[in-house]
Amino acid sequence: MNFGIIPARYAPYLLSLLRIVTGLVFMEHGTGKLLHFPVLPGLDQMPAAAVYGTGTVDLLGGLLILAGLFTRPVAFVLSGFMAAAYWLVHVGMGGIFPVLNGGEPAVLYCFAFLYFAAAGAGPISIDAALGARNETEAKSLSLGKV
Repeated sequence: MNFGIIPARYAPYLLSLLRIVTGLVFMEHGTGKLLHFPVLPGLDQMPAAAVYGTGTVDLLGGLLILAGLFTRPVAFVLSGFMAAAYWLVHVGMGGIFPVLNGGEPAVLYCFAFLYFAAAGAGPISIDAALGARNETEAKSLSLGKV
């Protein structure tokens, strides 16, 4: 018996949609830190180096995830970045439980990025466009060697 509400054929496109939305929302942390849009409360209490360092990672990483460019390696790095943020910042702010230390977004980003590192960008991405072009070039090169 099939209990699927959404047909499985849409899964690759929903992967792309999840990646796009995740990249947009993650990038917003970077724009808030670097461009002050939106204004983030408590930002003035963070050390400047932390603001500019994490803001750059958030902005550039989010942009690459949004575009689906170098998705697997970028997502792997961002997954580690979010794991470090959780253990180094959030646990110190309120213990191990994410609901108590404000670390729920860090945990969710960590595992979403880990999933993208394994699954890739999906069909609506620069990675997919470049991959299709590279496959076509590889086939034409292999046909020429026959």
